[in-house]
Amino acid sequence: MSQMSAMNRKLIQNLAETISKQVKHFNKTETMCLIRLFNGLVGEQTERRAGNGLDRGKFRNILHNTFGMTDDMIMDRVFRAFDKDNDSYVSVKEWIEGLSVFLRGTLDEKIKYCFNVYDLNGDGYISREEMFHMLKNSLIRQPTEEDPDEGIKDLVEITLKKMDHDHDSRLSYADFEKAVREENLLLEAFGTCLPDAKSIQAFEADAFRDPFEH
Repeated sequence: MSQMSAMNRKLIQNLAETISKQVKHFNKTETMCLIRLFNGLVGEQTERRAGNGLDRGKFRNILHNTFGMTDDMIMDRVFRAFDKDNDSYVSVKEWIEGLSVFLRGTLDEKIKYCFNVYDLNGDGYISREEMFHMLKNSLIRQPTEEDPDEGIKDLVEITLKKMDHDHDSRLSYADFEKAVREENLLLEAFGTCLPDAKSIQAFEADAFRDPFEH
């Protein structure tokens, strides 16, 4: 058993060495911790193909339970943002690359990430329809409102007026980037897709303990 754990330790160290050179924001020790955490989470999956990585359900549980996310549409988009090769699993490298931006990304990285999350059909624009769906999904409906859709349509128009710099009734990446740089609060204009400082602190305190502590 000790020989096996020594071998596992060596494998994790080698993998961490490789990944930490390719990923910003995490050093080798932190990368080792994230690999151990990933292996533990994958090990909890009962599905036979768990070797491929974290599946959508397990990943959504992490977003909900660890980072307090509740919006199904946004959680699905965050999964897709992490799952770069679109194989329906988050691999260990995708996990660490995704967390690098999710937890410690620069403003540039977060702008790219949020735009990617909000561009629901991947055509390079956030359309009126996409804004409507996301805002409708993320806003709490008031029971007294006769037609909540009208209020959301008004909100879409206000948002476009503020963010659509080239006036083509949709948001390009350039529109989104310019608006967020002018007003950072617009980064998550269409739904919470990044963790708050408290969640980050709690996750890192738990994740970045000695990776070989028993």
